[in-house]
Amino acid sequence: MTDSTHPTGLTPTDLRHLRRCVELAREALDDGDEPFGSVLVDPQGEVRFSDRNRVKDGDATRHPEFEIARWAAAHLTPAERRDSVVYTSGEHCPMCSAAHAWVGLGRIVYAASTEQLVGWLQQWGVAPAPVAGLPVQAIAPGIETAGPAPELTEEIRGLHARLHGVQ
Repeated sequence: MTDSTHPTGLTPTDLRHLRRCVELAREALDDGDEPFGSVLVDPQGEVRFSDRNRVKDGDATRHPEFEIARWAAAHLTPAERRDSVVYTSGEHCPMCSAAHAWVGLGRIVYAASTEQLVGWLQQWGVAPAPVAGLPVQAIAPGIETAGPAPELTEEIRGLHARLHGVQ
């Protein structure tokens, strides 16, 4: 059931998990990595796996959403994957969207959208990424998504501003 008073339909449970994702994103940034964090929550509400970005050593595929897909494929049944939710500080990139869909994971809930991140980077004059910033639905149209979370926007924006050395 969703909380109809929230503009994006996010529930208090969704927001709690998104706040954990932001904590993981901050951990990543504090460790010299890009600020992204994600958690996988099973149908019973238990966090089964969490991770943060680990791309600083040169492997640009070490996104937490991709790691979740790999972990889920190895440890969950197809039904468990389908009924789980992936929470993430930033909407999946195309690589992670595809991995999510191929593994058969369920709903994605994100704190900040790709559109927001691309806009911030353009505003700050940051060169675009080597992969187009596309929404999940452009890559995996069958995946249910929810977000962004307006109450986390400034915090997420601040983490990315810190990464790029802007105010």
